[in-house]
Amino acid sequence: MYATLLAVAALWGAAAGLLVPRAAHRLSVEPGEPWRDSCSSGHGLAGPVRGWIGGVRCATCATAVPAGSGQAADGVAGPSPDAPAMPVTVPLVTTAACVAVAAATGVRPELAVWLLMVPFAVLLAIVDVRVHRLPDRLTLPLAAAAALLLGPVALLPGHAGSWTTALLGGLVLGGAYFVLFVIHPNGMGFGDVKLALSLGVVLGWYGWTVLFAGAFAGFLFGSLYGVVLMALGRAGRRTAIPFGPFMMAGALLGLLLGALAARG
Repeated sequence: MYATLLAVAALWGAAAGLLVPRAAHRLSVEPGEPWRDSCSSGHGLAGPVRGWIGGVRCATCATAVPAGSGQAADGVAGPSPDAPAMPVTVPLVTTAACVAVAAATGVRPELAVWLLMVPFAVLLAIVDVRVHRLPDRLTLPLAAAAALLLGPVALLPGHAGSWTTALLGGLVLGGAYFVLFVIHPNGMGFGDVKLALSLGVVLGWYGWTVLFAGAFAGFLFGSLYGVVLMALGRAGRRTAIPFGPFMMAGALLGLLLGALAARG
């Protein structure tokens, strides 16, 4: 049963990860700009859900250029700067995260919620790295989905968390990030505040200790990254770095620790 669970999580992570690069390409725009509706070669993106679901290449590029040729449809070698990055790495990362969450959580009903959220977390991380932005189209629905989906889970037998603490955790972590944003708006984006709502819900499910551990880990990861960049001379004290990926990495660590502790 346990091996089957891990296999299902791996298949889900791989399948969902294949869909992330196109969405990341469309969402990686500066504030105020419309979402991209064409590929890097200028072809319109067609497919289910108004072209949001599909492979990394559009149908025209996939037909015109054999896979692995390293050329775009217009004959220019290599990907363009706004081409969907890491088409192979993304499914691997998504798969690894899903398997890790499944291994830690085991056969418990909240696992379904965690698996649903992983691809969106990876998508947000990619967009934040590219354009230092966490789109409201993802952060706010993700917070609402986490809160709403965990409600029914709390009624099912075998769960190992508290819906009440999850909701309070979202408010507490979101409130803490809002205070940091007010104190130092140049060092904390408002998108981070919105992301903190969903991460607080997830971490709060397993209790306050897990919430604080996951939040602290996010700050620790981000600080270490900044220190390394400054040591290498690639950043200064005022250099902006995307903080969302570190928030989610810390939340993932906290989630794994909380799930393992709940299993005893």
